[in-house]
Amino acid sequence: MLQVMLQVKGLQTFYGKSQALFGMSFDVEAGQVVTLLGRNGMGKTTTVNSLMGIIKPSKGSILLDDIQILGQPSFKIANKGLGLVPEGRQVFPNLSVRENLIATASNHLGLKQPWTIERVYELFPELLSRSTSMGNLLSGGEQQMLAIGRALMTNPKLLILDEATEGLAPLIREKIWQALGHLRDSGLSILLIDKNLKDLLKLADRHFIVEKGLVVWSGTSDDLRKAVKVQQDHLGL
Repeated sequence: MLQVMLQVKGLQTFYGKSQALFGMSFDVEAGQVVTLLGRNGMGKTTTVNSLMGIIKPSKGSILLDDIQILGQPSFKIANKGLGLVPEGRQVFPNLSVRENLIATASNHLGLKQPWTIERVYELFPELLSRSTSMGNLLSGGEQQMLAIGRALMTNPKLLILDEATEGLAPLIREKIWQALGHLRDSGLSILLIDKNLKDLLKLADRHFIVEKGLVVWSGTSDDLRKAVKVQQDHLGL
C-alpha cells in the first residue's frame, strides 16, 4: 500500500465574489503520477494555485505528508517540497539558462542526492548547449525544459506541471514525455495537467476529471481507456 503524500479535501476557492472551486478533493500517493483533467475553465489551474498558496482557499484542507499547508505563504509551501512548473513557463527572461537554474537551487528537505545543474543537463542535453543564452531567446520547447529543470532544482518531493506540453511541437512534446517518464521511474511524485490524453494514459497511474470546480470522475489509466463516454462527456474527445 502506497503512502498518501498529498491529500486535498473540500477546497473552496473564490476570485472576489466568484467561486471557482466547490469542494475539490483528490490525493497523490508517493511515487505516483496523477493527472487533473478537464476542459478549460473548470478549475485545474485554480487548484494548482490553491496548492501553492498563490491564492488562498476559503475552506478545505491540504495535507502534505500529514502536515497542513493550507494558507501558508508560497515560499514556505515550496520549502516543504512542492515544485511548480507554471502554465506559460515563466522563465526569467533576462537571466541565462544557467542563472535560471542557480536562482532556484535549494535542498530544504536535505536530499542525499539533490538535483544539480549537471543532472538537469543530463535530463535535457539541449539546455547544456544553451547554458549562456538568455531565457527570452530560447524556443518554447527549451523554455519548458528550463522551467522543469528550474523546478527540479528546488528538490521537490512533488512536482506539479500545469499544461506540461501545451503549444509545443510534436518532437519536443515527445522529449518532455520521455523526461517525465524518467522522473517517474526515479520515484518522484508528479501532479500533471495536460490535454494529450494518449500520452497521459501511458505515463500516469491515476486520473481525476474536474468539472466546474469538482472532481466528477477518478480512476486508473485502464479505467479511463475503457470509459469512452466519460471521455466524450468531460474531455470533449
